[in-house]
Amino acid sequence: MSERERKHQELGPDTAENVSAAEDPNAAEDTSAAAVERAMVALRHSQTRRSLGRIARPEDAGAIDPTLFGVLDAVEAHPGRCAVTDVATAVGVDQPRASRLVLRAVGQGWLERGSDPRDARRTLLALTPAGRAQVEAAHRMRRVVFAQAMAGWSESDRTAFARLITAFVADFARTVADRR
Repeated sequence: MSERERKHQELGPDTAENVSAAEDPNAAEDTSAAAVERAMVALRHSQTRRSLGRIARPEDAGAIDPTLFGVLDAVEAHPGRCAVTDVATAVGVDQPRASRLVLRAVGQGWLERGSDPRDARRTLLALTPAGRAQVEAAHRMRRVVFAQAMAGWSESDRTAFARLITAFVADFARTVADRR
């Protein structure tokens, strides 16, 4: 059996085009990029408010509002405190929409507002203890779902995937930042 045939057999019919693409580095990049793009679109579609609500465990019902996941995640990602504009950028909405989402999170007791010591006109946000609990519950729920999705994978595949997706996210963020 030739090397090409062996690779084809290992990859299976769904990725057979990668075998011929492996012979042309430009084609391989295009094929790989297309596969990643399709996977990312499918992942984005699967992370809708409705789907996140469906995967929440019954005992978490009402505890985590899926529409506010992004807001709490954005505030958590900023060391110290962050502004509404930071939330808008992270969540991908305009400032008025971000302000409404922040107001809901403040109303739930998950965020607190404070003034910026360098600019009193600017409001800064921080997680409250209740907000931190919501973030931790969301992390636990997502990790359970991700673990279930990878349950049939070998430890080495899970480790490789974690390494590769982490590198991809970092490189993607740099690529996007470089284009601003």
